[in-house]
Formats: sequence, C-alpha cells, structure tokens
Amino acid sequence: MLYHLFEWLEKFDIPGAGMFQYISFRSAMAIISSLFISTIFGKKMIGVLQKKQIGETVRNLGLEGQMQKKGTPTMGGVIILGSILIPTLLFAKLNNTYILLMLITTIWLGTIGFIDDYIKVFLKNKEGLAGRFKIIGQVGLGVIVASTLYFSDDAVVRQKVLDVNGKPLKEIVVDNESGAQQVKYVFEDVKSMKTTIPFVKNHEFDYKLFLSFLGEKASSKWAWLIYGFVIILIITAVSNAANLTDGLDGLAAGTSAISASTLGILAYVSGNIVYADYLNIMYIPHTGELAIFVSAFIGATVGFLWYNSFPAQVFMGDTGSLALGGIIAVFAIIIRKEFLIPLLCGIFLIENLSVMIQVGYFKYTKKKYGEGRRVFLMSPIHHHFQKKGIPEAKIVARFWIVGVMLAVLTMITLKIR
Repeated sequence: MLYHLFEWLEKFDIPGAGMFQYISFRSAMAIISSLFISTIFGKKMIGVLQKKQIGETVRNLGLEGQMQKKGTPTMGGVIILGSILIPTLLFAKLNNTYILLMLITTIWLGTIGFIDDYIKVFLKNKEGLAGRFKIIGQVGLGVIVASTLYFSDDAVVRQKVLDVNGKPLKEIVVDNESGAQQVKYVFEDVKSMKTTIPFVKNHEFDYKLFLSFLGEKASSKWAWLIYGFVIILIITAVSNAANLTDGLDGLAAGTSAISASTLGILAYVSGNIVYADYLNIMYIPHTGELAIFVSAFIGATVGFLWYNSFPAQVFMGDTGSLALGGIIAVFAIIIRKEFLIPLLCGIFLIENLSVMIQVGYFKYTKKKYGEGRRVFLMSPIHHHFQKKGIPEAKIVARFWIVGVMLAVLTMITLKIR
C-alpha cells in the first residue's frame, strides 16, 4: 500500500518518496516491521492466549521435560501470520502476481492450520482436522499455484534469443548522447515450464522431458499435467514436513528462517538481470519483489523465536507450521528452485522420512513377525535424540547448524555444474 502511495507522492517532488522505489529499502522496512510486530505485539497475543486458556495438551511419551510444557499457549502461529501479512501489505507491490500468490498461500494454509488447532483446543478433539481435509486444502492450493504460473502472462522467463547456429543473438545499441556503441544480448520473455536442477551443465530442466517418449508435440501439449502434479506434491510434502518438524522449542521456526533466507537471496538474484546473467541462472522478471515478502517472513520467524526458543512461552501450532512449510514450497516453486528443496530443506526431509521409515518398518515387521519393531527409538527423529538423553536445546541448536550447512551447499550448487 505504501509503495503505491509514495509512488503517487513522488509526482509532487516530496523528499524521501523515491526511497520506496528501491527493493532494498522496502525489504529493510519489512523485516524491521515484522520483528516489531512479532516481538512487541507477540507478547500481548501470548497474554490473550493465556487468558483464554488456549493451552497445549500433552500426551506423556516419556520425554524429558515434556510434561512441563502442558498448558503452554498454542496457536501462536497467528503471531507469525500477522507479522508476515501486515509488512507485506504495507511495503510490497500488490499488483505483483507473485506477491499475491504468496499472500494467498499464507492465508490459505494459515486458515487450515487454524481450523485444526481450533478443533483440538476448543472442541477438545485431539485428532484435530481430519487428514483428508488437510490434503484437500493443500491440493487445492497446489491447483491455484500451478494454474496461475501456467496461465498467467506475468509468469515468464526472460532468456537470450538464439540465432540459427544456436548461439546468443547480439545487437549494437548506440547511446543517443555520447554516440558510443555497446553490444548487448537480445532477450525475449517466454512462457516456459523450465526449472532449475543442480549439478547439470545449464542448471535447467523442462518438465516436458518427462514425456519425451511421446514426441516433441505431445510432450509440450501434456507437460502441464506433470507440472501440476509435481507442484501439488511439493506443497503437500513440505507443508506436512514442517508440521512434523514442529516438535521441539524453536526447531521449526529456526530452520524455516534459515531456508527462507537462502530462498530470499535466490529470489533477488533471479529477479536481477545483471546477477542472473553473471551466475548463469534463469532470469525471472518481477521475482525481486519477493524479497519484501521473504524479509517479512524472516523477521516474523526470528521475532517469534524470542518467545518460542527453549523454554518456549508459546507454540505456533498447526496455524504456523502448516503455513511455514507451504510458504517455503510455493516460494521455491515461483523462483523455479523447487528441485533444490530436498537439499535446502534437508531437515524437513529427514523428519518426514524418519516417520515414513518408522511406520513402514513397524507395519512390515508386525505383519511378518507378529510384533512391530522400530528403527528409531521414537519418530520424528528429533524425539529419537531426546530418547537418547540429548538436551532439547542442544538438539535444536545442532539442527540449526545442519540447516545452515545445507543452505550454504544449496548456494554452492549454482556454481557446480
């Protein structure tokens, strides 16, 4: 909102109005605002949650310090959501398709999580929202994201025009004032289902290659089916994985902040033609604006850690965790870095796999031997380490360190071909 206001005020030569044209300035304002909202108003929100007795119900699983968390306010995800939405609405371009998608994602999954928490807390149903309804909601969001990116004229990739020999086409540009000549590449905006894939020469992969056995024409015609399926799968998987990760104080919020910081850098360079050309990565017009959203996201999660770090004064609940995972997934999809998620969000992946392995092996051994056996002492895997006697705060800190290492490796993949 403020961007559009100051863009109008700039016509009247009002001092400082031009600052809002800079993404860096608006990103800084977004992160400061989100930190302020999450820390200052977060405290008041915790008081409201305590007053209404919106506390966590805890099953005794034999974990150290577990029962001490009983009654700790939950549904604190509303603090995160508010701290993301308000700065984004204030400082981002609201006519940007990508910003609108991120706002829809935040509200959509936040609402699903809120309903789940509401059923658990107020209706005293420990099961919460039925799993099938969560999946329907996540699939619905996937359909919206895939349809928008596929059909919207704004969702394009700007790439170099090639000549008949397959080499980049160049043109001579003459400066009107100095008369100096400069050779520049010729670019064009194209609708494409290309994405980034690590460790290959051009870092690019086209979804139609999944159907290459059908021939060029048929694969181009039906590739959107694969594209839509992959997007739905990624959003559902990452959203649920973040939900599973939210089991220790500060774990989900901290790892999400690390992943988002990396995606923010990738969004900025992908939306800057100079940096994109230098790094030889896809230039995606208008994605630089996502830096404002991700700044608000980082500020919101870091500010939430003020109260969520060990020992937690508030839990985010599904209101926060489902939204955090979905936001990261959609953000990566928009900047065409979704195939980097298994590396960047390795913590989420490990947490998810640990549950799948544990459940799968238990069912297999129960069917084969008559009794279920376990691979881990407990799943998700962070509880396995708790069972081994490692203090909760140390587990979280070590997971954060691993998250930072994975983030660095993700950035390195840009240069490893």
